[in-house]
Order: sequence, then C-alpha cells, then structure tokens
Amino acid sequence: MPPIEILDLPLNDWHRAQGARMVEFAGYHMPIQYEGIMAEHSWTRTNAGLFDVSHMGQLMLSGDGAAQALERLVPGDISALGEGRMRYSLLLAEDGGILDDMMVTNTPMGLYLVVNGAVKHEDMGYLRSELPDEVTINYMDDRALLALQGPKAVDALARLIPRAAGLYFMEADSFIWGEHPLWISRSGYTGEDGFEISVPADIVQQLTEALCEQPEVKPIGLGARDSLRLEAGLPLYGHDLDPAIDPVQGDLAFAISKTRRAEGGFCGCERILAALTDGADKKRVGFAVEGRMPVREGAPIFAEGNQVGVMTSGGFAPSVGAPIAMGYVATAHSQAGTELEAEVRGKRIAVTVAKMPFIAHNYHRRGKAQ
Repeated sequence: MPPIEILDLPLNDWHRAQGARMVEFAGYHMPIQYEGIMAEHSWTRTNAGLFDVSHMGQLMLSGDGAAQALERLVPGDISALGEGRMRYSLLLAEDGGILDDMMVTNTPMGLYLVVNGAVKHEDMGYLRSELPDEVTINYMDDRALLALQGPKAVDALARLIPRAAGLYFMEADSFIWGEHPLWISRSGYTGEDGFEISVPADIVQQLTEALCEQPEVKPIGLGARDSLRLEAGLPLYGHDLDPAIDPVQGDLAFAISKTRRAEGGFCGCERILAALTDGADKKRVGFAVEGRMPVREGAPIFAEGNQVGVMTSGGFAPSVGAPIAMGYVATAHSQAGTELEAEVRGKRIAVTVAKMPFIAHNYHRRGKAQ
C-alpha cells in the first residue's frame, strides 16, 4: 500500500522561511512553533497571534431549504440564524454521537461551514449522503483560512480593513482588501478576541505579510494553539470529542437550541433529550493538576482505586503557570472540587475537578461593557 501523501498548505514555503518547525497534522505539513510554544502562547494572550488554519474545511451549502435540511443533522436552530450571524454546532450521527464540531454562518451566498481538517472529507461525504439533491455542497479548496487572535488583533486588522473593527463576537461579513474579496468573522478558538479570515489562496501570502508587518502580530504555531484552546476550556475534535460522545456528555448542551429541545427532529434527539432530562453517565470536565508533571491524553483517572474516567487533553498552561487537563469522568465524580488521581507512567498524581475555562474568555460581545 503506497504511503499517504502529506499535503502542503498555500503558505508552506512562507512558514519554512520564517524558521517554523513543521509537523504532520490532519494530512498537512503544518508549523508547530516558530520561536517557542511558551513565548508564542504568551504573545497571543497579550498582543496578536496569526495562525494558519487553512487545513480546515470551508464548505458552502446552498439551495432551497438548505437550513432546514441541515437541521436534521445538527441540534442548532439554523433557520433562525440572521444574515451575518454564526453559530457553533455539532454534526451528529444517527445515534446522536458527535461526528464533528463546526461553525455555521448565514451568508448571502448560503450557509458557510468551517469543519475540522482531519475529518473534512468524511464530513462532506456524510453531508452529501444525508442532504437532499436540492442542496449543493461547494468545497472551497481555492481559499485559505487565517486566524488572528489576541487582545490587539482588532488594532492590527483595523489598519488594513477598518470596517472589520465594527464586527462583534459571532458576527461575519464580506470585505474587500485592495481588489481581493475576504470573508471575515469575529471568532476563534483561543478564548481571546480575534478574527478568522477566509482569503483566496493565491493571495494569502500577501495578506499574511501585511498582517505580520503590524507591530502587534507574530506568526504562531499549532503548539500554542493547543495550549491556548485548552486554557479556554475548548474541546479538540478527535481527542475530547468523537462519535462515541453525545453533546450532553461532551458538556456542549448549549449547542442544542431551545426550539430543538422542544421539537426534536435531529439525529439522536431521543438519546440526547433524555440525557438532558435524566443526566448523562459521564461528563467532560477540567482538571487542576498537582505538581509540575503534565497529565496527557489517555491517562486513566481513579477514585479510591477504581477507574472512573480518562484524560483526553493535557499539558502545561503558561497563563495558569501549572499543568491542566481535560477528560471524562463518571457523572458522580464530575463536581468542581472533587479530588481524584491520574496515573502517569505508573505513578498516581493528584488532580482536582476544576471549572472551565481556566482563563476567562475575552470575547468582544455585543452589549458587553468595554
């Protein structure tokens, strides 16, 4: 069997020219760090970090009834989404298991979906098999995706595209940079204020260089992206979420809209709505870790000698100054403050269930006092 080809991002040569250390992730060569994960993490928390997330899948669903058709596969109220508004949602299997998490935006062109890179082709296959023929699925592989994240992201972006500063969290619009069309949302996956920018792949290097010329901006790799999202309490698909997990177990019940709770009509709704009423058997929670040794994915979790869960993410949190982790435990052990143990290389380490996020979110919400 021939080896699987690892693809290059449109910015591959640029990343290497900046001294990035490249790794394989989601089928692509991607930068894991430039000057170091700790420094890049801290820079993003205080300034603005630029992430290349072009491995993500950008899809456009169009055609009559697209929103109603998608609602059978997700628990969100897509039909009520106003133009230029976006919603975090979950692509569900027939039994209610999570096939992916994604962002859905109502645009004048249709429903714009951003899905995870590692499963984007599976997502597209599933959507094609489940949506009616009247709904067209366009894989926008001619576009790159950048994420500009951090408290000074708005200052940097506003110099290039002033009108983008008028967006609020979970809002999006089309913009022109020079002669080039961009689609920009005020969103991201670091817990900080920031933007995601969909840009034609053939001019993404020009935009990247223009952004990195701003004094607030540095390129940031996958390593800091992971530590930032972990501090923000945000799950990573394929680690913290998978098809065996439903939205209630995954602590993502907020993604189930009020109308869908009342009306159902989505994949696995019987299982999911029952879990909302009766409680789930296990729950995704955060953990504070005693000492300095990180607790990684796969570490078993114990209560008085009995295994009650497993870690799904973990590492050192630069903004916290200590190791943190995320994982699943039996619901009886999921209350904040519960003291448990995790096993690392045969040694038991004390962990305590902690409220997430570990670092307060810093989103630019409409109506929030600034």
